[in-house]
Amino acid sequence: METIERPLANELERYFGYWLRRVSNHVSGKLKRALRTKGTSVAEWVVLCHVQERPGITPGELAEALDLTRGAVSKVIDKLEAKDWILGSTKPGDQRVRLFRITRKGGQILPELRKIADSNDRAFFCVLDEAERGALQRLLFKLIARHDIQAIPIQ
Repeated sequence: METIERPLANELERYFGYWLRRVSNHVSGKLKRALRTKGTSVAEWVVLCHVQERPGITPGELAEALDLTRGAVSKVIDKLEAKDWILGSTKPGDQRVRLFRITRKGGQILPELRKIADSNDRAFFCVLDEAERGALQRLLFKLIARHDIQAIPIQ
């Protein structure tokens, strides 16, 4: 594996976090702009994926899974319901609890949104060969496990 060396331009470049943030901001910024062409946001895409994977999920469960407040999740849910991408119903026996599932319209848009995310990943990470992508993924997983990172990025 080739190591690219260059002199540090400033003090910040000594920090791995600085480099991770630069990469993350670039990848997520491009994804954000690409999803906007479909009239949606990263947060809406992430919530839509969770609702599809867990039909009957509650706002509280979504908030916990995404490490967000219930208020933040409610705003995203409201937007997805307005687009008719998800549908909420009350839990039998407990009218206070809302359960969400993806709608037909949501199920139709989700593959398009996944294609955008896949394309974004391919465009950005194509510079890495398969072994390098595997190594990067293993290193990121190691950091996530070591620091017990549970939050799912939605911005």
